Amino acid sequence: MQTISRAIDALNEKTGLYSSYLILPLIIAVVYEVIVRYVFNSPTSWGFEMTTFLYGMHYMLGFGDAHRTNTHVCIDIFESRLQPRTRTILRIITNLVIFVPTMACMAIWSIKYAATSWVIWERASSSWSPAIYPYKTVMAIGFVLFFLAGVSKLLQDFQALRSNQ
Repeated sequence: MQTISRAIDALNEKTGLYSSYLILPLIIAVVYEVIVRYVFNSPTSWGFEMTTFLYGMHYMLGFGDAHRTNTHVCIDIFESRLQPRTRTILRIITNLVIFVPTMACMAIWSIKYAATSWVIWERASSSWSPAIYPYKTVMAIGFVLFFLAGVSKLLQDFQALRSNQ
């Protein structure tokens, strides 16, 4: 179980690291759009969509790594008051009942969503008309990685529960 968990965590860590570099082209696109819009009064037709796509990819590919490092938003008012063993049991139950089924569905549906987009070679309806199927594929990859991060957390909690007996 630890080998699987470590492999999933390593995959999410690398993906999180490499996707963090998407912030650089995002900054460049935003700065360029601001300059041409407000200095030269000549906005681009692609600036807004490009920043949305780049930010979306950055966000989606970071899901799994954020879950791995517990840096996502959570409210632990109740959990923080529990004993470690009870907290672990609660995390296992909520992971099995809520997280894993929800993220499994999101991963499956986003894969179908991306596949449909590829079949029709979907493009945006804007004047720029960029291809959307690569971005939907990144979204599916993000949900799969997020699901895998949840599986890794579940395996770690089972291991923690077993070692504290």
